[in-house]
Amino acid sequence: MKILHTSDLHLGRSFHGRSLQADQEAICAELVRVCARQQVDAVLIAGDVYDQASPRTEVIQLLSRLLGELNAQGTTVVLTSGNHDSAARLGFGDTILEGAGVHLRTRLADAARPVLLDESTAVYGIPYLDPRAAGPSLGVQPTHAAVLEAVAERIRADLARRPGVRGIVMAHCFAVGAEPTDSERAIESGSLGAVPASVFRGLDYAALGHLHGRQQITPTVRYSGSPLRFSFSETDQVKGYWMLERTEGGIEASPGVWEHQVPLARLRGRLEELLADPELDWARERMCQITLTDAERPAHPMERLRTRFPHTVELLFDGLRTRPAGSYAQRLARARTPEQVCAEFYEQVRRRPLDEPERRLVEGALDRARDEQAHEAEATDATEGKRA
Repeated sequence: MKILHTSDLHLGRSFHGRSLQADQEAICAELVRVCARQQVDAVLIAGDVYDQASPRTEVIQLLSRLLGELNAQGTTVVLTSGNHDSAARLGFGDTILEGAGVHLRTRLADAARPVLLDESTAVYGIPYLDPRAAGPSLGVQPTHAAVLEAVAERIRADLARRPGVRGIVMAHCFAVGAEPTDSERAIESGSLGAVPASVFRGLDYAALGHLHGRQQITPTVRYSGSPLRFSFSETDQVKGYWMLERTEGGIEASPGVWEHQVPLARLRGRLEELLADPELDWARERMCQITLTDAERPAHPMERLRTRFPHTVELLFDGLRTRPAGSYAQRLARARTPEQVCAEFYEQVRRRPLDEPERRLVEGALDRARDEQAHEAEATDATEGKRA
């Protein structure tokens, strides 16, 4: 029997304002192809199926197509809700879908009710559980660790009544020792949401979701990570899944790699160097995060960068020259003309002096303002003269 462990599809997610719908359609199609090619018997999706609790129509339709195509080729699906999902919406129709081989686990009451893939393999799906709601009903402290420990104990008790059956548990949590990225939503601040891997003791494999990097916490406790990159902190991550097979000793996991990816690049350097360096041509068609190291803020940096890297979506600065505290106020006090005041304000905000075209624009604007002020003064004098 082959079982594919994945999670965190985050269907409906965008990347710096860019829709990922096409990329997510591609990764869902790849999932179907991988299952067909490798004759996968079951797919485990460990939470955060959707990116939002109320997904758009086309996002719901994408999941519907994915489940339908997997079902059509005889692949069983076990799917749990994550902290991004609405458990009630995701779990709609679970009884009907179960008869078609799609097993939704979105309620605490179903966590210890296994999906029997065959006579020797049981999958238990633990949905994301808010400890403030689940703790009292389980009679434990309202923490993620205490809640998962209580649910895992129920699972171990059920498994003990099934001699010879291997137990796989799915959970959506932050396990101690795991490496997060910038794209996950924090479950709780500090370490309050952390769960020790020992919670899953006595089980043959824990298929975890929530963190977006594929990683192994222990030989039997693993994250598949998200199929797609959702932040620039994931630029160098190899996105993949775990392929599980039952052996005499337990559950053996081997890595697989997703071919389709959101192309990202992180560039760093001075503006003029980035624009001129021929070695950076590879980044032209990628979504870019660019960190400029110029001491002075260049004029119109984003516009200029996009002439070479048109898909730049994030611009950062590192190394801008700072001025001593209070120097701005002192410079304003020394300014003797409106032009000098504008120049000091611009330099304070943009971290660089006005260039020559900008200086001419400022001088022209001030000249027009002076002319308008003079005309208003003449008109006022004329009106007052008539009244006299």
